[in-house]
Amino acid sequence: MGTIGRAATILALCLSLGFHWLALQSIAWTTMLVANVLHTPLTEAVAKTFDGGHPCNICHVVAEGNKSEKKSEILPMVAKIDLICTTGLLSWTLPWVSYEYPRLTLAIIERSQAPPVPPPRSLLG
Repeated sequence: MGTIGRAATILALCLSLGFHWLALQSIAWTTMLVANVLHTPLTEAVAKTFDGGHPCNICHVVAEGNKSEKKSEILPMVAKIDLICTTGLLSWTLPWVSYEYPRLTLAIIERSQAPPVPPPRSLLG
């Protein structure tokens, strides 16, 4: 199921970027080149294929498709309503107040008992 989802995502991305027109144009150029090579030498066939002066039916379809997509990409500008009032300035910082922390005095208490002899063994060793 993951492979199908990944493939569908890649296909959707390619279609949104217009790669389908690139694929169709490549097919058109390939068929034009093969058709031209049958009647003329290779250098002339390549020049005739890519000069833009002799488009085939698929080239016309690709040009119309690209033109229609470009028209649909241009959307009319709609004024957005700003819902946040930016005329007033809000200050979230509080003024600085000096604060004296209480001082702690710690006294070290002397031990009234001596440590055990022998010292206790650790559990690890």
